[in-house]
Amino acid sequence: MNDLHYNLADLFEHAVDHFADREYLVCEGQRRTYAEMEERANRLAHHLAANGVGEGDHVGIYAYNSVEWVETLWAVFKLRAVWVNINYRYVEEELAYLFENADLKALVFQREFAPRVRGVLDRLPLLTHSVVIDDGSDTDISKLGSVDYEAALADGSPEREFAPRSGDDRYILYTGGTTGMPKGVVWRQEDVFFALGGGIDPVTNTRIGHPGELVEQALAGGPSTMFPLAPLMHGATQWGVMSGAFRGNKTVLIAKFDPRTVWELIAEEQVNAVMITGDAMARPLLEALDDPDLKDLDLSSWFSLGSTAALFSASVKDQFIERFPNLVVAEAVGASESGSNGYSLVQKGKTAMKGGPTVTPIMDTVVLDDNLQVVPAGSDVIGKLARKGNIPLEYYKDPVKSAETFVTAPDGTRYSIPGDFATVGADGAITILGRGSVSINSGGEKIYPEEIEGAVKAHPEVYDCTVVGVPDDRFGQRVAAVVQPRDGAAPTLESIQEHCRTMIAGYKVPRELHLVDTIQRSPSGKPDYRWATQIATATSTSA
Repeated sequence: MNDLHYNLADLFEHAVDHFADREYLVCEGQRRTYAEMEERANRLAHHLAANGVGEGDHVGIYAYNSVEWVETLWAVFKLRAVWVNINYRYVEEELAYLFENADLKALVFQREFAPRVRGVLDRLPLLTHSVVIDDGSDTDISKLGSVDYEAALADGSPEREFAPRSGDDRYILYTGGTTGMPKGVVWRQEDVFFALGGGIDPVTNTRIGHPGELVEQALAGGPSTMFPLAPLMHGATQWGVMSGAFRGNKTVLIAKFDPRTVWELIAEEQVNAVMITGDAMARPLLEALDDPDLKDLDLSSWFSLGSTAALFSASVKDQFIERFPNLVVAEAVGASESGSNGYSLVQKGKTAMKGGPTVTPIMDTVVLDDNLQVVPAGSDVIGKLARKGNIPLEYYKDPVKSAETFVTAPDGTRYSIPGDFATVGADGAITILGRGSVSINSGGEKIYPEEIEGAVKAHPEVYDCTVVGVPDDRFGQRVAAVVQPRDGAAPTLESIQEHCRTMIAGYKVPRELHLVDTIQRSPSGKPDYRWATQIATATSTSA
């Protein structure tokens, strides 16, 4: 116990020592007990070490949800290296930016993505080694010099023989930036454990007393089975997989979201808790239940539904509660730059929230006014959501944005202020009003207008463009482009979509096009997003 730190690999190995024979992970028909995960992660770690990966080095993971993704996660942490989550929806231009920014020394990737990897190799001057996960495809991997994943494991020792670690070891979570390109949020592992990994109980608002306490709690209770539906490239599922491990729980994953398969797995694996990203997943799940082939599924094990990162509308919450009267429905708010900020338990008849999500704040979460003073409960002041205590160090290689987000108040308290405006009720509950920026949230994916505008304006028939989000029943918002064509031109939505798909990921491509004579801007040249939103919501030409 004395050499156990608030270090993610230490916490995982401590759980392995107590729950070796328990099943830890199920994904796409593959299963791993805690002992099997430990052995395979050790093997991969030793292989990476033998190929030059060491403390502080960055290792990219570029794959769909899989057991190999999770094995790589633990292998990298065991070496005190840092893994980098890569959004598999990115096209080459976005990948090139991320890869270059992230200073990757090694890469573990799924074979399907080999052409994109090959296309950005010139942006990876530090890359010395890569490992390819066989996915059954026949994608050409020649000229990459990659080692087969299973061969890499066969080459490594199964023993837990690694240098001592520290709570100061790093964890980086890449997230969309205000200019559209991703930024790496750099955390100390001890801080991110308390912010996202279970170090603080959100119900009692208390911190655990020592690193082994989660295992002690698990031994006093029993295992549960959780099913996070989002990709591992997003923080919510990463922390479902990791925090569940610290308690000896079982996690079910799916490579790609399919509502019918989700229900079948809930029944087959006797899932207790499901994590979704708002209506984008909730609506298809409800619709799938109307399939007569699913009516006899045994869903009695399921008792908890949690939603994060996206709109979860009142009507959809009502439908879940109506179908499953004993279901505990919860919403959580947070950010990559702050960790968890608060949660709310949804009650029948009280699913609608005025203004935005209203949550019970988690320890160290406050609302600050313009002078970085804490807004008192019951005040009419609109401030910004902030968190102190266990917060990130910086954005990787971005001192300007770091200084804007991670600030020190006059009293010396350091805060993370990602940008959400909020108010504080008389009971201390916090209501989130939304980002001061004009980011678009479509199914949990953050989409930033400036990036889309750049792609649209590169179309030969487009003179100017402003991009906004408009309401969407399923995804919360969808991307709409307000376009001023070049003289004599008449671009179509289809031609703009085809053009944009060569520059940005598919989920960012505009779904609506609105042609105007002139784009309205401020005297300084900044886009008038309020005007553009009025134009976009007045008419609709969508696909």
